[in-house]
Amino acid sequence: MGGLAVTLEGRRVLILGVGVAGRSAAEVTRELGGTPVTVDANGAADHRDLAGVDLGTFDVVMASPGFAPHSAEVQACLAAGLEIWSEMEFAWRVRRPGIPWVMVTGTNGKTTTTQMVGAIAEAAGLDVRVCGNMGIPVIHAARERSDLVAVEIASLQLHFAHTISPHAAVCLNADNDHADWHGSVEAYRADKAKVYQHVQVACVYPAADAAVERMVEEADVVEGARAIGVTLGVPGLSQLGIVDGVLCDRAFTPHRRREAIELGQVSDLAHLVAGDVPPYLAVNALSAAALCRAVGVPAAAVRDGLRGFRLDQHRSAFVRDLDGVTYVDDSKATNAHAVQAAFGGRAPRSVVWLAGGLAKGQEFAGLVEEIAGRVRAAVLIGVDQDPLASALATHAPEIPVVTVAPGEDVMQRAVDAARGLAEPGDTVLLSPACASMDQFRSYADRGEAFTRAVEALDR
Repeated sequence: MGGLAVTLEGRRVLILGVGVAGRSAAEVTRELGGTPVTVDANGAADHRDLAGVDLGTFDVVMASPGFAPHSAEVQACLAAGLEIWSEMEFAWRVRRPGIPWVMVTGTNGKTTTTQMVGAIAEAAGLDVRVCGNMGIPVIHAARERSDLVAVEIASLQLHFAHTISPHAAVCLNADNDHADWHGSVEAYRADKAKVYQHVQVACVYPAADAAVERMVEEADVVEGARAIGVTLGVPGLSQLGIVDGVLCDRAFTPHRRREAIELGQVSDLAHLVAGDVPPYLAVNALSAAALCRAVGVPAAAVRDGLRGFRLDQHRSAFVRDLDGVTYVDDSKATNAHAVQAAFGGRAPRSVVWLAGGLAKGQEFAGLVEEIAGRVRAAVLIGVDQDPLASALATHAPEIPVVTVAPGEDVMQRAVDAARGLAEPGDTVLLSPACASMDQFRSYADRGEAFTRAVEALDR
């Protein structure tokens, strides 16, 4: 699995989607002597659909995440007997050989953990490429000279992954998400599990999550690859964990049967949050440490990397205090599990919750039941307001709900409504539980719109 990258010389590549992934694939296909042909109804593509396209003339298909397995285009390619690659599979096939990859997936925490890997690797003096859903496109990152490639990978990108063989990989969690794309929760989790296929050195997993542990047990790995657990308690053999506030490694040390070595302290993460370090952040840090240790990063670099690390924007980010009300941007929370983490991390006592967008087939009953005691009111935006509105009406009918119709200045109207509902001591929390692409370019664009709207208050 770790051999030379393929050649595309003389091959015709059908590329579904001309977003970042599609454009990168087309560019590299040309560089390698192949012929790319793009299909995208919404972009500047060679074709808007497959009408008139002779599928028999192509050697392979690169499908962007915008094309689900049940889409007409993908089904037509499968019926024609074409092999389909995801963006990540394409990147692996055209990669610069000899450079280790580490991969991070999960319903939540992917970005933070992948960026922690980057910070730790840089502290060790490595030239690392942090890529995936942030940073440089993975197809380009895979072809650059570096010491390490750290990849954030979503379930949508794992579905059509076949031969990727990372040094180490982690699935942080696998809660309900993207059911509309995968067709079921079971299919979603099955694709998440593919992150462990062909792992060469270490399958990292949260020891408290039996479902993810089964993924590791059932994975077809390279002979000699080890299962490495991450725990918030005292680590057992082949685990990383915490002892009296110390981050410890009993997996990547020659004396692991007798002792653990220190990697740092939980307090090294204290600068990232207000109040106590939440459990999920400690799990992210230990997971990142395990991935880095799997490629030989020294223990001291874990400590130094975590001390210098800063959270991504739009993740429980403070925006402003106004009239005794705190405004927080958690636009990165695109599913119910992420909202739970936002409430748990900052532990606000009284929240005006700004939520909504593309629901992705999610159910919100469990989320509403969990956070209802801390929600003063809810402001709903987005094209899929019904699932959230129904969950609130059924499970928390006492919570006032304001709906904001899609259209111009939707975020300003939502922030104005939230301000009218908030009282001194409250937090107005943008934590949408939904994807952003109904009205915004990305979760970052949504978060920036929230910040502008908050900063515009009383001006």
